[in-house]
Formats: sequence, C-alpha cells, structure tokens
Amino acid sequence: MAEIQTVGVVGAGAMGRGIAQIAAQAGITVRLYDTSAQAVEAARTALADTWAKLAAKGKLTAEQVEAAQAHVVAAADLNALADCQLVIEAIVERLDVKRELFGQLEGIVAPDCILASNTSSLSITAIAAGCKTPQRVAGYHFFNPVALMKVVEVIDGLRTDPAVGDALMVLARRMGHTPVRAKDMPGFIVNHAGRGMNTEGLRVAQEGVASFAQVDAIMREQAGFRMGPFELLDLTALDVSHPVMESIYRQFFDEPRFKPSPITTVRFAGGLIGKKAGEGFYVYRDGQKQMPDEPHVPALPADLIVWVSPAHAEGHARARAQLQAMGVRLQEGAKPGDAALIVVTPYGEDVSTCVAEQGLDGARTVGIDTLHTFDPNRRRTVMVSPATLPAWRDAAHAVFAQDGAPVSVIDDSPGFVAQRIVACIVNIAADIAQQRIATADDIDRAVTLGLGYPKGPLAMGDALGAARILEILRNVQRVTGDPRYRPSLWLQRRVQLGLSLLTEHAA
Repeated sequence: MAEIQTVGVVGAGAMGRGIAQIAAQAGITVRLYDTSAQAVEAARTALADTWAKLAAKGKLTAEQVEAAQAHVVAAADLNALADCQLVIEAIVERLDVKRELFGQLEGIVAPDCILASNTSSLSITAIAAGCKTPQRVAGYHFFNPVALMKVVEVIDGLRTDPAVGDALMVLARRMGHTPVRAKDMPGFIVNHAGRGMNTEGLRVAQEGVASFAQVDAIMREQAGFRMGPFELLDLTALDVSHPVMESIYRQFFDEPRFKPSPITTVRFAGGLIGKKAGEGFYVYRDGQKQMPDEPHVPALPADLIVWVSPAHAEGHARARAQLQAMGVRLQEGAKPGDAALIVVTPYGEDVSTCVAEQGLDGARTVGIDTLHTFDPNRRRTVMVSPATLPAWRDAAHAVFAQDGAPVSVIDDSPGFVAQRIVACIVNIAADIAQQRIATADDIDRAVTLGLGYPKGPLAMGDALGAARILEILRNVQRVTGDPRYRPSLWLQRRVQLGLSLLTEHAA
C-alpha cells in the first residue's frame, strides 16, 4: 500500500484530538470532522494550546508548531474526507452508529481508503459486517491521553486484509507509537490482560482478606506495581471500568477468570465511582487521595523463638535466611516446640490449610509471603488464620518488621494477596497467547505500555519462576475449588518443557 499522507479523523473529542495531534506532528495532513463544527474549532484551539506549551518546554520548535497547526484542517462535512487514504473514527461506542458512519464513508472515499475504528470494546468484525468491502476495515485502538500513551492496538477483523493492518503498523511507528497486532477478540490485548489485576483484587477484598488500601500497598510496595487495583479503578472511574468488566465477562460467555464483583456494582450505583467524583475506593480532598495511617508495629517479645515449617522447601529456605540475617532465634527440627512462633511459607495455600495438613497448632501459626524477594525497602505480608491468637499475630508482625520493612497483616487467603493477583495476571496473559490473539512479545509490549506494569506479564512470570506461578494457581484452585484459577495450557506446557513463557514454538 502507498504511504499514508492524508488521514481523516471523525470525532473531535479527547481521542480524536489526540490522534490528530500525533498525526500532524508526524507531518501527516489531518482532516478533522465532527457533527459539531464548534467541537472541531475547540479541538483546534486546544491543539494550538498544547503545541504552545510543548514549544515553551523546548520539546517542539516554533517551525514544528507552525507546521503541525497547518496540517490540521477543519472538514465541513464528510465529503471533505474524499481524498483521505485512511479515516479513523473516534465517535460514540455504539455499533449501529459506527456501522452507519462507515456505510456513508464508503460512498465518499476511494476504494483503497482504509476505514479504522478506535473502538475499545466493540467487535471489528461486527463493525465491518455493515460494509460493502469489509476487507479494508480494521481496529486502531489508541489509549487516553493519546500523545502520552505510546501504544496502539492494530486489530484484524475476520475479513481484514492483512495489508491493511501492515499499513497501520507502519503509520503508528511514523507517529512515534509502538503498534501491537491483535485478532478481533473481546478486550483485544490490554483490556483483556487487565482483568487479572482488577477482578482478582476485587475478589481478595470481597473475601474480607484485606482493606482496599492494604491490597494497593502490597501490590505497589511488595509486587512492584506503580498502582494497586483500587487506585487504578479510582483513576479510570467505575462508570468506565465497571461496564468494561461486565462486557468482557459476558462476551467470553461468563468465563470464570473474568467474573466481576458486586463490590463495583454497588459502588457504581451509589455514585462512588472514583477520583473525578471525589470519592471511590478512597476519599479525595482537593484532588488528593486520603490514606489511612500505617498500623503501629508491636513490641518484639523478649526471647522469641521462631520455627519455620519445612513443608515448602523454597519458602522455608527464603524465610529462614531472612530471619537469620535479622538475628532471630530459630528453632531447628521437624516439629515446632511448645513455645515457638510457627511460620508457614505456602505458595497458593492459606494458613488454615497448612495447619490442617501439617498438624500444626493453629493458635501460634502465621504465614509469610516469600514469592517476592525480602528487602528492607520492600513490603512484607504476614497472614493469619481465624485460630491465630492476637499475641502471636503481633509477634509475627514485630519480628518481620524489625529491620524497618513495612508489614501488612492480612486475614487468611489462598495465595496471600500478591501471589494470587500476580499469578492471575500471568495466567490470563498466557491464555491470550494460547488463543493466538497476539504474539507473546506483543502481549508484553502492550501491557507494559498500556497498563504501566513493571514487566510484561509473561516476562514477569519468567522472572518470578513459571513453575512457582503454576504451583500457586494449582493450590489456589485446590483450596477454593474455583475454576477461575485453572492454569492456562500455555503456562503448563512451558513449565513442563522448561521453556520461557515468551516462547512461541521451537525454531
């Protein structure tokens, strides 16, 4: 296909304006159309302001600003898009409206003009089904704000000509974005992969394991994410994220991995939708999130002796090494003494299961999460069962906090908090790869850029150990009986073969 030089953008809202910005900055002529002429002029004014600010910061020269402004042309009607080689729609998320628009455009543009939808939730195949030439219809899903979110999903519908997607990939790179290629499936890549963090975080809270703030702190300060699930939901707002959760769940015919939570249903109905409303999972005053105080660290009991269960060899070794480094008195032997704090280190199990299966004294038993490395700057998670006495809970809190590390004390949960959420993130990404929705590399690229995760989910699984992730999922499924935790075959097979989760097929 010929290099794209003229692009039509239909819809002058935040997304259309952002697409117009990056295209114009790349030297592409943009014909901007909206049913409201005032919206087009408002968009051009906003773009001029944006470019003036970029010039003031030294990111654009005066000549570049002048050229970019000249490249954005107001279109009085759809007929003004006749010479465009590509038209991108960024209008309301309604299938009937998008189909009607593309039907109109087919009577105006050239036969080889690409028609692209910026939809985040609708099927590209369904949109194209209303066209005479569905082969030229593709998805071109940018993220808000377009100029800062440097990833775009290029989606092939069932009838999309591969050359159309190829041309959109080339154009994305010209505009300074990283394109990722996906098949037409609900949620594409980013919204699909994002189910692990949000839905599992909600599940943890629904089980009464920890508060919203505790879950977020663990995911930030132990697992290394920029934001926890409830901070992220407050930022995106439930009026956006809750319908997406319901939609993806239903489109996958009630797949248990994507099951939404009544927590968001109730909060959405009550208007507690997030930061923009002043209250969501957190209260916001003058736009600032109000955080609870960190719990006081209890006093360390004198002459405390700690016994670490050897039932989980890896966790046993990690916990003992950390306790020894802190100078804690450890009790040796296959069984705990009558006066020792009992520490278990499960992957995917809860304290109650460990107590029952290992024949331990539940009153003195706590769990410590050893999946992520111990470090005084990294949060630690201590887990207690309904039988754990407060004195032993406080002793565990004190002993694991004595080097200054923050400690979260949570109620019983198969897989603690970080283990189960991270395992779900990795597992869903593995299943996206298994379904051939996108390549492993594109999944990691899309999630890193689109969701801001510290690593792509498949690389994250490799870094933590795919076998550990598989163990966590199998144990959580065994303890809960919930099919949402069943391991993806992509994950299982690569563990069995000793391969990276990024491995497609042997060369």
